[in-house]
Amino acid sequence: MGDRTNTHPGAAGRAVSAGQPSSLRNVVLVGHSGSGKTTLVEALALAAGAVNRAGRVEDGNSLSDYDEIEHRQQRSVQLSLVPVEWGGLKINLLDTPGYADFVGELRAGLRAADAALFVVSAADGVDGSTRMVWEECAAVGMPRAIVVTHLESARADFEEMTAVCQRVFGGDDPDAVLPLYLPLHGEEGADGHAPVAGLIGLLSQRVLDYSAGERVDRAPDDEHLPLIEEARNRLIEGIIAESEDETLMDRYLGGEEVDVKTLVEDLERAVARGTFHPVLAAAPASEGSKQGIGTVELLELITGGFPTPLEREAPAVTTPQGVPRPALACDPAGPLAAEVVKTASDPYVGRISLVRVFSGTLRPDDTVHVSGHGLEDRGHEDHDVDEKIGALSAPFGKQQRVMSEAIAGDLACVAKLTRAETGDTLSAKNDPLLMEPWVMPDPLLPVAIEAHSKADEDKLSVGLSRLVAEDPTMRLEQNPDTHQVVLWCLGEAHMDVVLERLRSRYGVQVDAVPHKVSLRETFGDKAAARGRHVKQSGGHGQFAICEIEVEPLPEGSGIEFVDKVVGGAVPRQFIPSVEKGVRAQAARGVAAGYQLVDVRVTLLDGKAHSVDSSDAAFQTAGALALREAASQCRMHLLEPYSEVQVLVSDEYVGSIMSDLSGRRGRVVGTEQTPGGRTLVRAEVPEIEIGRYAVDLRSLSHGTGRFSRSYSRHEPMPPQLATKIREEAGSGT
Repeated sequence: MGDRTNTHPGAAGRAVSAGQPSSLRNVVLVGHSGSGKTTLVEALALAAGAVNRAGRVEDGNSLSDYDEIEHRQQRSVQLSLVPVEWGGLKINLLDTPGYADFVGELRAGLRAADAALFVVSAADGVDGSTRMVWEECAAVGMPRAIVVTHLESARADFEEMTAVCQRVFGGDDPDAVLPLYLPLHGEEGADGHAPVAGLIGLLSQRVLDYSAGERVDRAPDDEHLPLIEEARNRLIEGIIAESEDETLMDRYLGGEEVDVKTLVEDLERAVARGTFHPVLAAAPASEGSKQGIGTVELLELITGGFPTPLEREAPAVTTPQGVPRPALACDPAGPLAAEVVKTASDPYVGRISLVRVFSGTLRPDDTVHVSGHGLEDRGHEDHDVDEKIGALSAPFGKQQRVMSEAIAGDLACVAKLTRAETGDTLSAKNDPLLMEPWVMPDPLLPVAIEAHSKADEDKLSVGLSRLVAEDPTMRLEQNPDTHQVVLWCLGEAHMDVVLERLRSRYGVQVDAVPHKVSLRETFGDKAAARGRHVKQSGGHGQFAICEIEVEPLPEGSGIEFVDKVVGGAVPRQFIPSVEKGVRAQAARGVAAGYQLVDVRVTLLDGKAHSVDSSDAAFQTAGALALREAASQCRMHLLEPYSEVQVLVSDEYVGSIMSDLSGRRGRVVGTEQTPGGRTLVRAEVPEIEIGRYAVDLRSLSHGTGRFSRSYSRHEPMPPQLATKIREEAGSGT
C-alpha cells in the first residue's frame, strides 16, 4: 500500500473522533481461539500511538481483555472495541472471541463492522469454524483480508499457510487470495530458526526492515528480487483481473509496465468491493522496537483498502408495527437509526450499551425511542419506550473516554439506557424505527439451576433478567412441567461465564442440577375402576363413589371426559366435580408423577349420600378412581422426541449418523448442501441430546451445526421406563 504516516496519533487522554463517515473504518477481527487477535489489536494500538510500549493503557490493564473472567480463563469471552487513529482516520477495531461458545459476540462484531480481518496462526492453520464465518461474510459481500500471525513460531511457514488460505478461502478463484508482502528472515539462531526481521513489499519492491528496532524503508538486496519475482507477477495479474480498466490486462501481457500507483488504486478498490482478499504477515516487535512487524502495513491496508461506512448497505428498517420504511443512508443529518450491538453492566455506572449508528447523529441528553422485538422465545419482552441518552464515550481498556457525539457510521458507548437490550433499535422519539435483527445462534445446551440459599433465591429473578438483557444468545426457560429454571447456553464455556457473571456481578450463587425433560404418562390398555371416598366418623361426613372406565386415545387428544351416568346415580351437580378431580389427578400423574395425557375417562355409575356428599368428596373420588385404574393396567411412560437437523462436513457424516443411532435416534433423511456439507435429519429422544451441543463439536471438530424442534411424545422403552419410575419412587 502507500507510505502513509500517522500524523494524528490517538492522544492518551481523549477519545478518537471522526468528523464525517468517510473518516471512519470499522473492522472486526475474526479467528479461532489462540490465533492472536487480541495481541494483534494491542500491537495495532501500539503502532498507532494509542498505548505504551508494554501494550498497556494508563491503569496497567490490557487494552482488550480487561474483564476479570477473561483474566481467569486466559481467553476473550466478549466483544471489545478499541478505537485508534491513523493517517487522520478513525479505526474502530472490534476484537471478538475465537471460541465457539461465544459466537454471539462474533456475530455482534460482524454486525457493527464494515470489513473483516481474518487472523490465522501460522502454527495452527485454519479451523472449520473460521472457514464457516468466511463463507458467511462472502454471502453478504463483506470485504475481507487475512493476516498470518505467529510467524515467530519454529513451525511457521508463511508460504505454506498462504497456500492453505488460497485453498480454503479462495474457492474457485485462488488468485483472489494473494500476499502483498513476504516475510524477511534474519540470521539463524542456535536452534536453526531464523526469526522474521521485516517484510518485502511485492508491489513496491521495497524492504521494510524492523531489525534495528525502527521500521526502515530501504531498497532490497540483490538476492531479494529473484525470490519475489514469481509472487509479484502473480499478485499483479490478480489485481489487474479485478481492475475496472478492461484493457489493462492486455497491455500488461503485451509487456507494458503498469504504474505501481495504478496497481495500488485498483487493489484498494477490489478490497473494498470484497472481490480481492490480500494476505499480510504479522510478528511481535523485537526488543526495544516501537512497532510490531507488519502493523504499519495493516493500518495502511485498513485505511486505504477497507470501505467506509458510506459504502455499506444499512440493515432494513420498519416501523415498530412492521410497516417497511425507506432504506437508510449513512448521513449524519439523516433520521436517527442506531443499534445496540452489546450490553454490559458496570458496578459503578450501571448498564452500558455499545451502539452502532447507521443514520443520523447520537448526542448526550437526547431522548430516543428504544424498540426491542423478536426474542420473546428467549425470555425477552417486547418493549417500545422512550429513554434519555446518558453520556457518550469510547472505551479504552476499562476506561471510558467522553465523546461529544456519535455520527452515522461510528460506534459509541451509551450510559444508563435502563431498558435497552442487545439487538434493540434507537431512533427519534417522533419517528420510531425497528431494524431487521441479525441472525443469532440458538442456545442448545440446557443448564437447570437452583438458588443456593434463600438469600440467593430472593435476588435470582433480578439477576437473570439482567443477564438475559445482556446476552441474546442465552435463553431463560421456566419449565411448567418440570418446574425447573433452565438456562439454555451455547456450550460449557458459555455456561461457566453466565454462572460466574450471575455470581460476581449480581451476587447470586446458584447450583447446577440435573436437567429434566418433560415426560408424560398414558394408559396402554382399557381399564375400569371404582373410586370410593367414604368417611363418616367424627364431624361432617364425606361420601362419594364413582365408577369409571379409562381407554387410551391417539396422540394429542389430551384428556377427554364423558358422562354416561343414568338414573341419577351421581347427582348432576357432582358430575363436574368428578371431572375436576380426574383432571387434577391427571395433571399430577398416576404412576410416576408425570402428567397423564391422551385418555378418555368415562363416568359410568356411582353413589351419593343426601347429607354427606359434596363437591370436594366427588373430586377426591374421581382422583382415587383414576389412580386405581392405572394400577390395574399397563402404563406407558412417554418421552419427548425432537426433530434434529445436523449440518456437517461430508467427512464426518458417517460418525454423526452412527452417533445418532447410538442415542436411539432414527435418521429420516440426508441432503447434500453447497460447500461439501450434508444435512442429516433425524428424530431423537430429548433425554439423549441434552449435551449434544458439546458432543457434536467434538465429533465434527467444530464444523457441525444443529437445530432441534419438538416433534412429539413416544413410549419409552420398558427397561428405561422402569428405571425412571424407580428413580421417581426413591426421590432421586
